[in-house]
Amino acid sequence: MILTVTLNAALDITYRVPRLRPHGTHRVTEVVERPGGKGLNVARVLASLGHRAVVTGFVGGGTGDALRRLLAESGQVTDALVPVAGATRRTVSVVDAASGDTTQLNEPGPQVTVAEWDAFTDRYTALLRDASAVALCGSLPPGLPVGSYAQLVREAHAARVPVLLDTSGEPLRRGIAARPDLVKPNAEELAGLTGSTEPMRAARDTRRRGAHAVAASLGPDGMLLVTSEGVWRAAPPRRLSGNPTGAGDSAVAGLLSGLVEGLPWPERLARAVALSAATVRAVAAGEFDRTTYEELLPRVTVTAQQAAA
Repeated sequence: MILTVTLNAALDITYRVPRLRPHGTHRVTEVVERPGGKGLNVARVLASLGHRAVVTGFVGGGTGDALRRLLAESGQVTDALVPVAGATRRTVSVVDAASGDTTQLNEPGPQVTVAEWDAFTDRYTALLRDASAVALCGSLPPGLPVGSYAQLVREAHAARVPVLLDTSGEPLRRGIAARPDLVKPNAEELAGLTGSTEPMRAARDTRRRGAHAVAASLGPDGMLLVTSEGVWRAAPPRRLSGNPTGAGDSAVAGLLSGLVEGLPWPERLARAVALSAATVRAVAAGEFDRTTYEELLPRVTVTAQQAAA
């Protein structure tokens, strides 16, 4: 099974309006609720690809109850979430149907106590025994130290489980120092980490800081992959309009599923790019349009770049 960790899970609420106008009153034409947070989105995509996915992290309060109910109703993934006293956060996405643009509002999440963190790490250690790979995804909720992901990376290494890290800011910096097998920042996160706005240079610097491989999201321009075995860049054959929320999470699912299946790096990258693009056409994060994915996958261009430094 593939384990995904979402320490700051959320109930994702997507509103669709005909046109978003600042200071205006809007009539919502569609409301979609989904269990959210990056790792939960990754897990649902993995399940759609045919992999057994288990989700863990924190969940609490009435919002948390709604999230778990939706997970159970979907039947897609196994719920191994750890309860906390605080309430799970909500994220609200407002989709402007006229432009296709999305405005997102993210709540901070519940305060996590030391005892709750200890309960989670016990659960995490037990789950690693059956995991073929693990993804550590998203922001940290209040109360957790910035080195929390670094601790989880080290525990995955101790269990000999490959680990992918997808976070930002200081948790990313600390996590990279623990030497994860793969990190998946976007260009902005890379720049914040390294000070370089040139993706290739920033990705190489990130490897020197400890990451074994770096898959950098470049938005509609695809992804850059820098590893010890080579460097590749991939892009979809065309740009797609729609809601980009969750596209990066689908890319993580593509990379993880390719790892577990033993695919070479270029094929993992092509899958990640095709899934990311197909997610833009989906209703909500954690989903992808299968017809679009199957059309794009054989047409994704993967190009070898100059060898990694």
